[in-house]
Amino acid sequence: MARLKVILASGSPQRKEILERLEIDFEVRVSGAEEIVHGDPAEVVLANALLKARSVADAAPGCLVIGCDTDVVLEEHIIGKPEDEIRAREYLAQLSGRSHRVLSGLAIVGPEEERVRTGVAESAVRFRELNQIDIDRYLASGEWRGRAGGYAIQGRGSALVAGVDGDIANVIGLPVGLMLNLAPELDL
Repeated sequence: MARLKVILASGSPQRKEILERLEIDFEVRVSGAEEIVHGDPAEVVLANALLKARSVADAAPGCLVIGCDTDVVLEEHIIGKPEDEIRAREYLAQLSGRSHRVLSGLAIVGPEEERVRTGVAESAVRFRELNQIDIDRYLASGEWRGRAGGYAIQGRGSALVAGVDGDIANVIGLPVGLMLNLAPELDL
């Protein structure tokens, strides 16, 4: 029986690392899809995941393609990736002492032509109260760059967090439980 070819439609090092830890044999093909940035947060992450997966699947018939999009949501507003340190500081100050949601849209396309499975995972993250020193130290690390909400829970950003309800892998960037429910053929 031929081995299932799995493709991750993302250049995210966090998603790549999660799949490697699961010992899934896969390759990376970064999607060039233009992402949606406005709208209902759950609909946005799902639409973006599907755009990414479909754009790669179109050139990879017979493969199982994984597309994912993760965003931080505070008071029903998506907090994207900060474009600079000033915005990162604003995001961290807004999240300080509060809970927010992390939503990941997941789309599995293939391996059969036109087979599409989708879902949205949600985790709740509670930040501890942050003072200026906490924020300054975190920003100085540079870890905030390219991170939804301006933090990375799997790194130094874990010191900003008081607790997580839900799948921690979702907060990192790939909801493993949802992925395995949608694609049980992934050989673990």
